[in-house]
Amino acid sequence: MTIGATTRQVLVASASIAVGALLAVRPFASVPWTAALLALGLIVAGLVDLAEYETRHHPLRLAAAVVLPVIGVVLLVWQSLSVFGIAVAAAIALTVWGVGRWVRAAHRDPGWFADVLLGAAAVAAAILAVAWPGVSIFVVVEGVGLALLWRGVAELIKVLRPRSRVVSRRERTARTVLRTAAAVLAVAVTIPLLVATFGVRGEAPSPGAFYRADLPADARPGTLLRSATTTAGVPTGAHGWRILYSTLRDDRPALASGIVVIPDDAGPHPVIAWAHGTSGVAVNCAPSMTSNPLAEVPGLGQVLRNGWAVVATDYLGMGTPGPSPYVIGEGEARSVLDSVRAARSLPGRSLAPQTVVWGHSQGGHAALWTELLARSYAPDVGVIATAALAPASDLGALASDLRTMTGGALLASYVMDAYTRTYSDVRYADYIKVQARLPMRGMAARCLSSPALPASLAEALILGDDFYTRPPTSGPLGRRLAENTPSARLPNATFIAQGLSDAVIAPSSQNGYVAAQCRAGSDLEYRTYPGLGHTTLVTGDSPAVPALLAWTRARFAGAAPTPNCPPPA
Repeated sequence: MTIGATTRQVLVASASIAVGALLAVRPFASVPWTAALLALGLIVAGLVDLAEYETRHHPLRLAAAVVLPVIGVVLLVWQSLSVFGIAVAAAIALTVWGVGRWVRAAHRDPGWFADVLLGAAAVAAAILAVAWPGVSIFVVVEGVGLALLWRGVAELIKVLRPRSRVVSRRERTARTVLRTAAAVLAVAVTIPLLVATFGVRGEAPSPGAFYRADLPADARPGTLLRSATTTAGVPTGAHGWRILYSTLRDDRPALASGIVVIPDDAGPHPVIAWAHGTSGVAVNCAPSMTSNPLAEVPGLGQVLRNGWAVVATDYLGMGTPGPSPYVIGEGEARSVLDSVRAARSLPGRSLAPQTVVWGHSQGGHAALWTELLARSYAPDVGVIATAALAPASDLGALASDLRTMTGGALLASYVMDAYTRTYSDVRYADYIKVQARLPMRGMAARCLSSPALPASLAEALILGDDFYTRPPTSGPLGRRLAENTPSARLPNATFIAQGLSDAVIAPSSQNGYVAAQCRAGSDLEYRTYPGLGHTTLVTGDSPAVPALLAWTRARFAGAAPTPNCPPPA
C-alpha cells in the first residue's frame, strides 16, 4: 500500500469518526443541521466502503458504495427538503447499505452472520425513517452517527496497524465476535423500535354514531338533538348525560357535543358552564369521549355538593365535524352558550336561569369570550359572572412565547391548524418552515389523550424554536390573533387566577391583560399564586380552588363583588 493511499484512508476514517460523533451527539440541533450532517455522513460512509479492496472489485458492492455519496450530495444541494424528503433519502441510503451487507454475506466472508444482521437493522431503520419521519428520522440519524463512529474507529485501527504484523486467528475471532455483538445490538434496537412505532400510532377512538346527526338548515342554536346517560367520571349523588346539540359556525348551523352532570336533588340547579383546556384540535379529541371527561373541573365534588350543575362543551369540531375553534373566540363562546341552552332541554331536570362560566387555559380564553358574547348572542343563558383560570388572554404574546417554550411547537401546531382551516387569509406556508410542516401537521392530528402523545412531544422537542418563518404577530395571522384576543371591556363580575410559576401563560402577560381591563373599568378580581404552575393552579390542593368556589358561591347568592383593581389615576 502506498503512503498516499494510507493517508487517504486515515483521512476518510477520521472524517467518519468526526461526522459520526456530531450526528450521535447533536441529532436534534435543527432540521437543516441534521440534513447537512446526514449528507456528509452518507458521503463519508460511501468513501469508507470504496476504500476497501473487496468493494472496488465486486460490481454490486461497488454500486451500493457509489449510491451513498450520490444521495449525500443530493441532500447537500437540495437544502429545502422537508423532513419527509430527508427521511426518504435516508431510507434509500439505508436500504442500499443494507443490501450491500447482504451481498457481502452471500460470499460467506468472515463475519457473514454479522452482515446479515446489519442488513436487517439497516432495512428496519429505513422503514422506520419513512413510517414516522417527524420523530424517527432523528432516531435514524443518531443510529447512522453511531455506525459511522464505529466504522471509522475500526478502519483507523486497521489502517494504522503495521503491515508486518500478522493477525492471529484468536484476534480475528475476537473481531468477528465483537462485530456480531454490535450487529445483534443494532437489530435489538431497530426491530423493537419499528414494532413500537407502529404500535404507538394508535389514536384516540373515532367518534361513534352518537356524534353524527342530520342537521336541519333552520336549526336554532342550542337545540338538543340527542342525549344519552353516562357514568364516565360522574361522582356518586349525580347523574350524567352526553349531549349533541346545534350551534353556529360562520352563521350556519353546526353540530357540537358535551357533557352534563346534575346533582340528584330536586333543584333547580344553578349552572357552571365549564370550558375545558387544551385537549387537541382533532375530531377525536372531545373530552366527552374519554373515560373521565370532567377530570379537570376544579373541585367537582364540591361543585355538585353545592347543588350546582356542570355543563361542559367539547367545542364544535371535537367529536363533531371540524374545524375546531382553538383560541377562536366566537366559535368557543357559541359552543359554551349553546351547550347550556341544550342542557336546559333535558327531560325531567330543572336548571336555574343563572350561569357562571368557568374555564382554564384555552378554556379561560373561551370563558372570557363567552362573557363578551353572552348578552348579544344568548341573553337567555343568564351569564352573571365568569372565572378564567390562567386564561390565554393575550394571543399575540402567547404565540410569540411558543418559540421559547419547551414543547411550544405542539401548541403552535394546534393554533396553526385552527387558524388556517378557519381563515382563508392565514396560510401555513407563510408562517411555518417547510421542514416543520409535516411534523406540525402530525402533531395537530393527535390529541393530548392519544397513545401517540410521546411522539408529539418528541417532535416538539426536536423542532425547538425552529419552526416559524416570520413572527406570528405579523400579517394575516397577527391580525386574526388580535381579533380573537378578548380585549373588550368585560361586562360582568370576573375572577382571574394566575400561577406565578406558569410556564405556558406568562404571568407578565396576564398582568398586562388585567391592567388593561382595569383601565377599561372592568369589575375584576385578580389573584396570583406563587409557586403554582399552569396545571397545578387547578389541582385539588391548589388554594385557587377554594377561592374560586367561594367567589362563585357569592355570585349565585347575589352578593356584591369585591374587585381589586387599583383606582384609576
